[in-house]
Amino acid sequence: MIPALRLLSFPALLATATIVAGCSDESGSAGGGEREFLSIGTAPPGGAFFVVGGAIAEVLDAHAGDDGGAGWTVTAEATMGTQENIRRLAAGELDLAMANAAISYFAVRGGRDWESPQAIQAVMTLAPNVAFFITPADSGVRSIADLKGKRVVIGPAGAGFEHFVEPILEAHGVALSDLSPLYGTQAAAVDMLSDGSAAAAFLGGAIPTASITQACASGDIVFVPFDEEARQKLIEEYAFFHPALVEAGTYRGQDEDFSCLNVGSMHLITAADKDEETIYQLTKALYENREEVTARHPAGKAINPGNAARPVGTEFHPGAARFYREIGILSE
Repeated sequence: MIPALRLLSFPALLATATIVAGCSDESGSAGGGEREFLSIGTAPPGGAFFVVGGAIAEVLDAHAGDDGGAGWTVTAEATMGTQENIRRLAAGELDLAMANAAISYFAVRGGRDWESPQAIQAVMTLAPNVAFFITPADSGVRSIADLKGKRVVIGPAGAGFEHFVEPILEAHGVALSDLSPLYGTQAAAVDMLSDGSAAAAFLGGAIPTASITQACASGDIVFVPFDEEARQKLIEEYAFFHPALVEAGTYRGQDEDFSCLNVGSMHLITAADKDEETIYQLTKALYENREEVTARHPAGKAINPGNAARPVGTEFHPGAARFYREIGILSE
């Protein structure tokens, strides 16, 4: 089973947390005598991006100037999430950001709703986002094709969930326009399933996912299966899709293993023109102190030799790639 990401909130993490880490000189490269001010975009408070971004910032703070330089100051900033983060990186308003790999994939290619390719690159692959459709047992929905004409919650408005929901639907012969899409948080989605205002909802992110646990505890819930041929096609066609398994017994009433998808890992990104040495030092500090990230949030477990440099469809920044090649986890 792919490691789970639990949505947590730490009261101690405020929407803006100023912290100290790393180093730079006047040209923006590491190792100089002047402190560089960097910003990392996260997401709204209450979600995983906000908490994990804050945890990353705290670890960099604890190891500021490890290479003997003056260090850098990083501000962890609450944003509206991946789409805003990508646009602000490209505009030079952020230096680092949390992002969903599926949205980044289309952003760098100018696909889906991106008018042109966005100049961003990956720094580190983080925790998976395991998601799927669920439905009340009495809805009559037993396949993704059955979602046609139904009211289906696909995620918060503006969050960009369409980037991975649409390919899933299309692989099953369903267009988003075939549904009556509803928009809301995961908590709101559970309420809509409970009161009958929605026939299904696309939920996930963690194993176990709090919203799915709640839905299963309050009624009889069916996990809408992926057609295996369609699932394999998605994995082969898109670099951000990866196989995932929810083991039997994870949720109330779930008696069998459920094969689903990691629909786009959380990852750390930066602007393509960000100084190579700065990104090298940031990547090094974060990777070498990954246990301290795990102590603050379970997502830190994903910073490991088998996952941190895992390709998800967005090219690694030269600074990050240099570090990963040095330690032997990324090939030429």
